Amino acid sequence: CRQLSYSPLGPGSVPTPVLKQGQPLDRDTPVKAKRQGTVAGSCDQKALVELGVWLEPSTSAQLEEIENLLANDDQELIGDFSKPHLLPTVEGKDPGLKYISPGTLAAVLTGHFSNFIESSIIVDCRYPYEYKGGHVKGAVNLPLQRDVEEFLLERPIVPLGASKRVIIIFHCEFSVERGPKMDRACHESPQLHCPELYVVKGGYREFFFQFP
Repeated sequence: CRQLSYSPLGPGSVPTPVLKQGQPLDRDTPVKAKRQGTVAGSCDQKALVELGVWLEPSTSAQLEEIENLLANDDQELIGDFSKPHLLPTVEGKDPGLKYISPGTLAAVLTGHFSNFIESSIIVDCRYPYEYKGGHVKGAVNLPLQRDVEEFLLERPIVPLGASKRVIIIFHCEFSVERGPKMDRACHESPQLHCPELYVVKGGYREFFFQFP
């Protein structure tokens, strides 16, 4: 971890960080370290705390505001950065995707979020024979990426009211490969505008186990 040193502050002066000799300028900045998963107690946070000792009260408040901005990472906003994700998420295999529990999917299906959701689309990414063997009620079977693109391009994805949302929830058998891959493809496709996407952790297998 790098260490920061600061020259004494004069009245009204702004602190300027000075990296020790030999430290690269474009690595491990506080913002980049946050996005790489910096946790409490890291050297970057200790350096910020040490900096606060030298600052006047007004400047310390600015430092606190910066720390709060770093804590509220853009990763917590939906794809168009307009609002935070609605559904509670859980930790999953791919840190770049938003995972929900089977219980949250059941809550969506039973209308617990109806005051906020205008439409929810459950995308089953499994093969057709798997889908025919049993599937989540109301789910559409779209096993190929082109199927997803054609389906989502045929229907509007923007909610009619600003207070309502359209959410898309992907899953496959275990939500380890096919479901997350389809979610990622929707994020990266220039044709689609899908701001709020989720993957069901554990996939259909775990959902059926909990809600047969």
